[in-house]
Amino acid sequence: MSQISRIVGIVLVRNEDLYVERAVRNIAAFCHTLLLCDDRSVDHTADILRSLAEEIPHASFHPLTHPSQSHDLLKPFVGTPTWVFGVDGDEIYDPSGLKAFRQRLLSGEFDALWRMKGNVLHCLEWEAGRARGHAAPPSRSITKLYNFAAIASWDGDTVERLHGGTIRFQPGFHDAMKRNLQDELDWDASPLRCLHLCFLPRSSRESAASSVRENIMEIHRGGLRGKIRRLANRLLGRGTPSRWKREHYGRGPLLNVETGPFFP
Repeated sequence: MSQISRIVGIVLVRNEDLYVERAVRNIAAFCHTLLLCDDRSVDHTADILRSLAEEIPHASFHPLTHPSQSHDLLKPFVGTPTWVFGVDGDEIYDPSGLKAFRQRLLSGEFDALWRMKGNVLHCLEWEAGRARGHAAPPSRSITKLYNFAAIASWDGDTVERLHGGTIRFQPGFHDAMKRNLQDELDWDASPLRCLHLCFLPRSSRESAASSVRENIMEIHRGGLRGKIRRLANRLLGRGTPSRWKREHYGRGPLLNVETGPFFP
């Protein structure tokens, strides 16, 4: 019998009003608890999250002043029978796949693991029910699904939820206890698959020609050189493109997939 009794979803977003509603709705039935966190958005993202929190009984809205506060929300679940599922506003999961995967997760099939990753398509183009992009593998998977029963603490310099800091494991667990479904299953067979819209505009305040955004880790750990580069770009009225995403997500051959299952 599984010891896991709960799946907690945590959505951390900033200026993601184009797709965040679909991102949340597609994972809502998968989660027992849904934490919707807005990191100082200046578009309509916060309003969308507030509305969803009012509509979805197991969802709550959390306005943040720093992304590290999102990790603080997870600390009560450390050492408890909980899987934590981290999702961004540009991550659209397959809800039918999650429905089947939820049963497997709660049955105890994966209780001995610390972390799981799934199949991802990092989308470059999007039109007429199809998407084209780089698949994981060989590019990097972004799925964040953690077994919090495996850890005794997760403290330290956590720039955002499920990133950074120091993890102390429960007896019998260690960091290498992972399973990468993207290495076992192809895109069509995977129950844990995601359209990652990281190369597309995600806010109504962005133009179609906007540069690929830096992620939170790049912004907060870019050092003095990164701060100067961002300031110069801001003064010139342009964004700072993400080098990290190009290197890790823009890799491998291009794959074309149908997007219908992701937009029921």
